[in-house]
Amino acid sequence: MNAQQIDQQTLLKDEKDPLTHTPVHLLSLENVGKHYGNIIALRDVTMAVDNGRVTCVLGDNGAGKSTLIKIIAGLHQHDEGTLHVMGDARKFSSPREALDAGIATVYQDLAVVPLMPIWRNFFLGSELTSGFGPFKSMDVQKMKDITKKELADMGIDLRDVEQPIGQLSGGERQCVAIARAVYFGAKVLILDEPTAALGVKQSGVVLRYILQARDRGLGVIFITHNPHHAFPVGDRFLLLKRGKSIGYYDKKDITLDELTAQMAGGAELAELAHELEQLGGHSDALEEVKAEVAGVADAAPESPSKKH
Repeated sequence: MNAQQIDQQTLLKDEKDPLTHTPVHLLSLENVGKHYGNIIALRDVTMAVDNGRVTCVLGDNGAGKSTLIKIIAGLHQHDEGTLHVMGDARKFSSPREALDAGIATVYQDLAVVPLMPIWRNFFLGSELTSGFGPFKSMDVQKMKDITKKELADMGIDLRDVEQPIGQLSGGERQCVAIARAVYFGAKVLILDEPTAALGVKQSGVVLRYILQARDRGLGVIFITHNPHHAFPVGDRFLLLKRGKSIGYYDKKDITLDELTAQMAGGAELAELAHELEQLGGHSDALEEVKAEVAGVADAAPESPSKKH
């Protein structure tokens, strides 16, 4: 099978605006670019996010993933191209504006207070109150009940929401942040490398909750550098390298081997093989790298120019 990139007509085939019934995405970027002075951080990036689908953005450090997040989350404004939310062109001036549009971001360094209880972190900055005027107070019991219910709906069974959130595992803390975003009305959920600092078991926990969020109708943007984490949960895959898209694929049109080959970068491996050859005395390592280069070449998607 040869991987085929997605075209706009295919993307919009099943997506409809609920009011006008015309084709529209929950969120879409078309030829979006961003530069800081003479430095081009992002260019010509096109992607779409739809209800009940996971769009994976893959790339190594410096690929442009962080810049892309910041544009969608309202931290930075794009210089080129267009960003649409439900068909309307937008240019967010702040994270609050993006949040009001239904775009929630869960960053890698979760914004939690470790010593505070789980329920306090769940409602941090959006506490529920009861009473009026000078008699107003926090409705603690209601917040505890809602926290427990929302976490249970996401499949997280916690006996006590009174325990400090710092006692939870990394995967469980990620899941509390996801459940919080769902409760507060997020339509698009951006997850910034949620599995990067986690072990195999905890990564599996987070991937399961990504699927839970997708099944509840959210459009999920999963940022990662690991194709083995992206492929099981992803519906579409955008690959970034040095700020530019090197491929945009639907899951049915690409295999895990092809996705990994795109990420691996055959040119870099070939260069390493050449350097090892020059050094000499590393025959075992050289043979391994050469085998890797051959594997990448075999799995690499066929370029459009070579297709008949």
